[in-house]
Amino acid sequence: MSIKNGDVLFRVENLCKHYKNGPKALDGITEEFRKGEVVVIVGPSGSGKSTFLRSLNLLEVPTSGKVYFEGVDITDPKVNINQHRQKMGMVFQHFNLFPHMTILKNLTIGPEKLQGKSHDEAVENAMRLLKKVGLEERANAYPSQLSGGQKQRIAIVRSLAMNPDVMLFDEPTSALDPEMVGEVLELMKELARDGMTMVVVTHEMGFAKEVASRVLFIEDGVVKEENTPKEFFGAPKSERLKTFLSKVL
Repeated sequence: MSIKNGDVLFRVENLCKHYKNGPKALDGITEEFRKGEVVVIVGPSGSGKSTFLRSLNLLEVPTSGKVYFEGVDITDPKVNINQHRQKMGMVFQHFNLFPHMTILKNLTIGPEKLQGKSHDEAVENAMRLLKKVGLEERANAYPSQLSGGQKQRIAIVRSLAMNPDVMLFDEPTSALDPEMVGEVLELMKELARDGMTMVVVTHEMGFAKEVASRVLFIEDGVVKEENTPKEFFGAPKSERLKTFLSKVL
């Protein structure tokens, strides 16, 4: 389907998520994410950042509100969500690689099983991507033989092997040793330079400053402030954002 509304990939309308006996995780967020944007979402722990990100592909099912992806209301129960998820790469804190499969098998199983690619086509694409991230010699290794940074780069490549229209990152570096964070962020920066649309929940403020088109500050399930990185970090409007930045920068 062609993307409508001036290349809007996601349109979120009045998104709410309530858990029983708890506070509202999301309290009426309305946002648009456009093709080619890199949107970084920051905020304190428990603010609703990850819940919001996971609502974009319905890993979290909203209590109310709408999520449109490429013009389709994916919150409509009649919609085949798995069909649309194939166009969204998702990278988590933990790598979720299949431990009993080689790296190459991890990268080819999705394109073969879900997209009907031939084995040769899937392998060729996987090796191209592994070469791009400098890990082609690890194709026949198993996840347990890789470092944390290598595993996360493979997790990103596995999403890229499906040729997604957007990549969603849920704190992709938070489970890594500090010296491995850089190699993962470098790959993400390269994706941004290549024009990949990305929505990233992260604590890495340097990445947000350098790569983001926009930065969102979420707290109490609400987008409290959003701006370009220059304005967001250089001239925050609210006292709350000023306080937050003073603690994380």
